[in-house]
Amino acid sequence: MISSSTVVNSVVEKLRKALARGQWRSGDMLPGQRELAEQLGISRPSLREAVTVLETLGLVRSLPGKGVLVLDAEAPTQDPAGEATAAASLADVLELRYTLEPFIVGLVAQSANSQDIGQLRLTLMDMREALDADDSEAGVSAYIAFHEALFALTTNPIFQSVVQQTGNALKQSASMLRNSPEHLAARLKENEAVVRAIRDRNSAHASAQMRQHILAEGLRMGIELNIPDDHPGQ
Repeated sequence: MISSSTVVNSVVEKLRKALARGQWRSGDMLPGQRELAEQLGISRPSLREAVTVLETLGLVRSLPGKGVLVLDAEAPTQDPAGEATAAASLADVLELRYTLEPFIVGLVAQSANSQDIGQLRLTLMDMREALDADDSEAGVSAYIAFHEALFALTTNPIFQSVVQQTGNALKQSASMLRNSPEHLAARLKENEAVVRAIRDRNSAHASAQMRQHILAEGLRMGIELNIPDDHPGQ
């Protein structure tokens, strides 16, 4: 059986060669996930993992709600926010998530339409498929994609710039998310509860479910967050 990491590495190399020969130039957007995954003959979780690697190499950048932008590989990049994210601890990442994500899902619960909810469910299906296949790499990729899909549903332009850093921080913690199938199953169950609350347009419940999820993530990572409010997870 071909491992997920082997597939991802192969896709990364194919995309790097395509970029090098100018199939997509700086400023272009890569084809949509479904189209590109079909062209390459891979799953969308594997494609997302490959794109994450290409981002790390500075070749592309994921733009929530828009797609994947091709960067100028020769241009020097200075990203203070990215440097700060790289230096952040796992506790820092979780604190940032706890601050932003419950509020974001509360807003999304008020505005999400059936298409938005359908997109969230697709990422949950990817998580389910990864769990059934015992594929931790694909599971982490789908988990990150779910949260990025949530971020993309925010309409406040200031939030868009902030949640980009949140997405980067989430990717930074990816190594700690590959811990066990049981933890992936728990993440799936918790995220399904968030989507049900969004579907029901219950902002308070959606926010509470997300708080509970992030606190549970902390415990799975051996981190107990010091929460300043008086109703953590409620």
